Amino acid sequence: MIAVVEATGSNFSSVRFALRRLKADVTVTNDWSVISEADHVILPGVGSAAAAMEKLHDAGLAQRIPSLTQPVLGICLGMQVMFAHSEEGDTRCLGIFAGNVTRLTTAPGLPVPHMGWNTVGSEWAYFVHAYAAAPGPGTVATTEYGNAFSSIVCRDNFTGVQFHPERSAEFGSRILQSFVTDSIRNPTWISSLQST
Repeated sequence: MIAVVEATGSNFSSVRFALRRLKADVTVTNDWSVISEADHVILPGVGSAAAAMEKLHDAGLAQRIPSLTQPVLGICLGMQVMFAHSEEGDTRCLGIFAGNVTRLTTAPGLPVPHMGWNTVGSEWAYFVHAYAAAPGPGTVATTEYGNAFSSIVCRDNFTGVQFHPERSAEFGSRILQSFVTDSIRNPTWISSLQST
């Protein structure tokens, strides 16, 4: 069973539908007893870091999520709150990954938020975000938008993707399929990206 954490954003419905197309058993919940017993956990995300962290604290999840040992996937804002701090609302986050999430820098022809298709390694993925983490020790893949930012991070059983796999066509479907079926801590789709 895959637990999709409701607290981190409003795109849990699209994530749930994408997973159900893959025949996955999905539950949207903030119940720690369900989350802790799930085979896999997803932190989706649309919204602000401050609001997401407030909801995680209110649900009693902020201190508990970093202790999970099953595969955990953070999507967009769900990835950002895995870091130590977000500049958005000067928000202390979960601290699974070291480093800060900062606002993207505007440049001619590169408006913020970053919306649309961009490359992740040799693949194409769909992005909607105004904040991102700089490349660091956990970075597996980067994307260029003015400057390079982390588009995939991985540490132990925690993986984050800055893009939306549920909206990223065949590449996104492969990521979700791998997450559903791959119980190893370094999923095959991450390994393949490390060589691109």
